[in-house]
Amino acid sequence: MLLNILYFIVLINEILALITVFREERDIAATWAWLLVLSFLPVLGFMIYAFVGRKLPKKRLFRFQYKDNKLMYDILKEQSKIHNNPEKIRADEVSYSYRTLVKLFKTSDVTDLSRRNHVKVFTEGNHLFDCIISDIKNAKSSINIEFYTFYDDRIGHRVLKELIKKAKEGVKIHVIYDSWGSMGNKHHFFDPLREAGGFVEPFLHTHSAVMDFRLNFRDHRKIVVIDGKYGYIGGFNIGDQYLGRKKKFGNWRDTHLRIAGSAVHHLQAQFILDWNVTDMEHKIDVKETKGFYFPKVYQEGSTNIQVVSSGPNSDLQQIKLGYIKMIQNAKNYCWIQSPYLIPDDSALDAIRTAAMSGVDIRIMVPCMPDHPFVYRATQYYAKQLSKYGVKIYFYEDGFIHAKTVLVDGKIASVGSANMDFRSFKLNFEINAFIYDEGLAEQLHSIYVNDIRSSKLMTYADFEKQSRWLKFKQVFSRLFSPIL
Repeated sequence: MLLNILYFIVLINEILALITVFREERDIAATWAWLLVLSFLPVLGFMIYAFVGRKLPKKRLFRFQYKDNKLMYDILKEQSKIHNNPEKIRADEVSYSYRTLVKLFKTSDVTDLSRRNHVKVFTEGNHLFDCIISDIKNAKSSINIEFYTFYDDRIGHRVLKELIKKAKEGVKIHVIYDSWGSMGNKHHFFDPLREAGGFVEPFLHTHSAVMDFRLNFRDHRKIVVIDGKYGYIGGFNIGDQYLGRKKKFGNWRDTHLRIAGSAVHHLQAQFILDWNVTDMEHKIDVKETKGFYFPKVYQEGSTNIQVVSSGPNSDLQQIKLGYIKMIQNAKNYCWIQSPYLIPDDSALDAIRTAAMSGVDIRIMVPCMPDHPFVYRATQYYAKQLSKYGVKIYFYEDGFIHAKTVLVDGKIASVGSANMDFRSFKLNFEINAFIYDEGLAEQLHSIYVNDIRSSKLMTYADFEKQSRWLKFKQVFSRLFSPIL
């Protein structure tokens, strides 16, 4: 009798697993991964699925069929004509050499090349936030901020305090944060800013705790735009751990950019699109505020940039396509930094092919986990790539969170997207793709300095690891498409 009951439970579980997995379109790898979880972990598997596997309802994804898209594109096109001085600069030659990459983004993300930007690189949190807060203090008209993490801690309060001051001065302020990434931060933390006249909302939120209790489809972007003239993009979030104040991680090594120039308008455009699907009751009227949020900017810099966004609202995976194209274009070297290394088959093939073709491929990852399963999967892929001649470095001076790709001292990418499934297709991301030999060389020098604080792991080194560690790596890899 008991055996019959168990058979019945297993049968019902398998039927429900099939219905759950196949009712939504997924790639084959994710489909098999979820069948594995739901089949071998009855009940618990469905709890994991509710947290990790659910997709956004079509009604919510429909919000991302941006009605403002056409208008925003027209504004950016108009601004491009104003700002792009026809006089040639050295970065134009780099852009021309990589015109197929420029064309890829123009086709897939409808983003034009922005010329003559001035860019400053930050690798340390205290210096970055000193600069951001200085720009906030000097803001005259608007401040737009979007972060995956905005914690209720020392740096969080410091930023909030300055925003409240500016709101009381009449500066228009909008803040988007991700409720999962900012877990522990209560809604009322931002009440003083709201009372001062600012607008603050969690990204794409609902009033249902059940609907918002999901790991996927989070806002992983990091955007700051001041007066439509100065912008920030990169890997840092707002929290003390990003300033090296948490014992668990120690020193926090990240990469962030401050941009002055017309590329800021692309950051502004993405923020406004994100805001208008997040708070549909207080949308920013782009048509009426065009000059306010997109002022004329005459920045005489030397860097050409394309700001590229991607997310689950599109099947194109634009940033991943950019990464693959950069790897394919590499003639001499392609150096990558990412806290997570869980590439899908297309990215994995691109890396292996380049390495086997004699390109110097280097990948730097942390020496410590912040998510155990993800870290073990990262170790698995690191080992597999080392077999093909990829140089794998484990950064040992704290935690490296930078998301950078460098190619041949000519082009680079800095942004929020990791080299993993989640950034490729499950989260909303934004990156700056840079065409400038000077800036690319600066990022190259930073990478070389990071190597001094890293340990090179060869395939032979991985083979010496314990059987138990190897098992955890192989086991974690099975869940790669859903990590």
